[in-house]
Amino acid sequence: MLERRSLRWPITLGVIMITLLVLLTVGWVLLSVFGALADNEFAPLYWTLLTVGAIFLIVVLVGVVFYLTLTVKAINLYRRQSNFIDSVTHELKSPLASLKLYLQTINRRPMTIEQQAEFNRVMLEDVERLDQLINHLLDAARLDRKPPESEYEEVEVAGVLRDCVHDVQVRYRVAEQHFQLELLPGRILARHVDLDLIFRNLVDNAVKYSGAEPRIEIRMRKLPRKRIEVRIADNGCGIPPAQRRKVFSRFVRLGSELERKQPGTGLGLYIVRTLVSRLRGKITVRDRGRDPGSEFVVEFPLLEETAAEAPGQEHERQRT
Repeated sequence: MLERRSLRWPITLGVIMITLLVLLTVGWVLLSVFGALADNEFAPLYWTLLTVGAIFLIVVLVGVVFYLTLTVKAINLYRRQSNFIDSVTHELKSPLASLKLYLQTINRRPMTIEQQAEFNRVMLEDVERLDQLINHLLDAARLDRKPPESEYEEVEVAGVLRDCVHDVQVRYRVAEQHFQLELLPGRILARHVDLDLIFRNLVDNAVKYSGAEPRIEIRMRKLPRKRIEVRIADNGCGIPPAQRRKVFSRFVRLGSELERKQPGTGLGLYIVRTLVSRLRGKITVRDRGRDPGSEFVVEFPLLEETAAEAPGQEHERQRT
């Protein structure tokens, strides 16, 4: 929707520039006529037309620069959409081809119980992959519709994080020792489904783009002015500094789709950024200093300060 509306700008700008060029051409013709008469009574009109023509020329030059900027953005959007189509096509064809192969194998040859169980497991994984792709597309499509205030409630951030980590562990069969959690009590005003989408995407990406042995660190801390911060770090190859703002745009995935090993649509971080902004928070990504990998930092305004802990009582800390 936003991309479609943005077409009005280049079309309107093009019409204005054409009109200005026509007026400018007419003005220069009139100047050439009155130029020879500049020493008589037409001198004021001559200088007026000259001034107006110079202003029109400057406006046209500014319009050309602006039009070039819009054109570059349109080209980049087209490339991202093309990348997105390649990604979605691959994401659809791969599990469907796998399901077709396993179903044909089951129909054409007898199988042991163990083989059937293994085939069922793989086919369920393919169905889950398709379901996740469809959910991503639906979530991105619903972002333009702002939910009513009545759907917001008090949500415990640590609880949502635990659930997301558990679900990702089960999906990727990652042992608990690969996760290190340091959680604090803290509630924010949000929809549970939005907060779940934010952390599920971030934790999912952290596992997918980690090294051979994932080391995921999730930490929470309180900030001044009643805000809470969540850091989700991985041990992957990291994100180049020049790409750290672009990764939150729609359809953006780093690298080429033909060479990519990890599945995805380029919508996950776009969904995360949009939902975080809707909750009056902010998200940034940075490297981990000497350690490899990336760290996503999310801030939210606390609904209220959690009850003060008793002297000597430490914040909740969970290490797995």
